[in-house]
Amino acid sequence: METRRLGRLEHRSSVLIYGAASLGGVDQDRADASIQEALDAGINHFDVAADYGDAELRLGPRMPEIRDRIFLATKTGRRTYDEAWAEINRSLERLQTDHLDLIQMHAVCDLENLDLVTGKGGSLEAAIRAKEEGMVAAIGITGHTAEAPSVHREGLRRFDFDSVLTPLNYKLSTDPQYADDYAALVEAVQATDAALMTIKMISRRNWLDGEEKTYDTWYRPFDEQRYVTAATAWLLNGHPEITGLATAGETRLLKQMIQAEQERAELSPDDAAAILDEVQDYRSPFIDIPI
Repeated sequence: METRRLGRLEHRSSVLIYGAASLGGVDQDRADASIQEALDAGINHFDVAADYGDAELRLGPRMPEIRDRIFLATKTGRRTYDEAWAEINRSLERLQTDHLDLIQMHAVCDLENLDLVTGKGGSLEAAIRAKEEGMVAAIGITGHTAEAPSVHREGLRRFDFDSVLTPLNYKLSTDPQYADDYAALVEAVQATDAALMTIKMISRRNWLDGEEKTYDTWYRPFDEQRYVTAATAWLLNGHPEITGLATAGETRLLKQMIQAEQERAELSPDDAAAILDEVQDYRSPFIDIPI
C-alpha cells in the first residue's frame, strides 16, 4: 500500500487510515479479524476516539503486539481542561499504551466548539499538557460538517495544530462554497506543513426515513466496488496534498476499500468523477447529521 509523509510529523502513513469507529459496537473476535485484515493489507495508521463506543477497548488487547508497528491516534470530544485531561488518561488505559502518536480535538465543527476548545480552560490546554509530559507526540483537530474546512482553517490561525482531519469526497467538491473553503484550508495546512487527512470518502447520502440501515455508518455508504474504487481514485489520485483517508466506520466495507486502493491506478480523477456522476442519489452527507 502507498504511504505518504504525514506532514511535519514525518511518519510514512498508509494512504488508508484504519477508521476504528468500525469497532465501536462489535465483539472482540470481529475486531481482531478486522484489525488483522488492515495490518495484512499494509495499513499502519489507526484512528480511534474515546466517543466511539467500545472501540478503544477493542483495540487495546492488540497493542502489546502491534504498538511499535503503527501510528496510533485517538480523540477527545470533551471541551473543558479537566474533562479532556481525564479522558486522555482513560484512553491511554483503554488502549493499553503509555503514549499516543496523536491526540485530536474531536468534532470541532463550528466556531462555538472551536471557542470552547481553544479558550481559557479548554480541552486544548489538556492536550498541550499531555504533549509536554510525553503522553502524546502531536495534537490535531477534526470535524465533520459542511463548515468543517473553514472552522479548521480558523483553528490553525489560533493554534499550530500538527494535523487536520476534515471531510472531502467528489460530491462535496462540486459545491462551490465547500470547494473554496477546502482550497483555503489546504493553503493554510501547507503553510505550516501540517498533515491533512480526510473522512467521508465513500459516503453516498443520508439514510432515508424508514430505510433499513444495513451498515453501522450513520450515512448510506457506497458498497458497490465500482463506486468505492472510483471514489478512492478521485480522492487519492487527484489530491496529493492529502496524506491519507479514513476507512468507513463499518468492518464489512474494509475489504472493498483495500481493493479500491489497489485498483485506483487504473482511473484518472476525471474518469473516476465520470463514474460517480452515474449515481443519481449521490448527495452531501451533511444535510441531516443524526449525531
